Amino acid sequence: MYPNVQAYDRGVMFNPDGRLFQVEYAKEAVRKGATSIGLTTEDSVIFVAHKNLNEPLAVPSTIQKVFRIDARIGATYSGMVADGLHIIDTARSHTQNHKLVYDDVKSVESLAKNISSYMMQATQFGGMRPYAVSMLLGGIDDVPRLYEIEPGASFLGYRADAIGSGKKVATEMLLKEYKTTLDLDEAIGLGIKIIKKISETPVNEDNLDIGYVQDGKDFVILSPDKLKLHL
Repeated sequence: MYPNVQAYDRGVMFNPDGRLFQVEYAKEAVRKGATSIGLTTEDSVIFVAHKNLNEPLAVPSTIQKVFRIDARIGATYSGMVADGLHIIDTARSHTQNHKLVYDDVKSVESLAKNISSYMMQATQFGGMRPYAVSMLLGGIDDVPRLYEIEPGASFLGYRADAIGSGKKVATEMLLKEYKTTLDLDEAIGLGIKIIKKISETPVNEDNLDIGYVQDGKDFVILSPDKLKLHL
């Protein structure tokens, strides 16, 4: 037993066991967030994200979980909504600044490193808290790329990945059913199948977001009418 254990609970500092409690609390917030899934195929990256509609009078279109970051890059998140939207805006700013300075599209890997570095600052300085959000960031570089950036600011590349409350079940299904040879429609179908398995309520065009980018084409977010065709 260490003296004054609560001191390590009040700021971003290591306890004697090498743990950052505030980062662990942020990860717990992500585990309670709505499930988001990212998948890659030979020529595309797909995002399928569930939206928690807890307010019966809420307008579904005002809740968004899949975002276009740049022409060839998209993202989704799980965790605190405000933190997620802030990190999305930060990612957009990085790609826009890169375009203005270099007149070129920023690579997905470079953007993942930038966002990771940005989020890491919240784990190092007093008066800040870690961002309670995990992000799936994906797009086309020389090949399709998909990265997860978590609250501790580490990032890792994946062929397919899931974040949020349904991560365990989703990962088990991805291990069994995901293949790199899936085409775009098959990957979208697998993502929807996983969300339906996890969701406690019926999945429809109002509580689901789907977006994808294919090699040589811009990032697309499906409208409710087009999304409905996949259900």
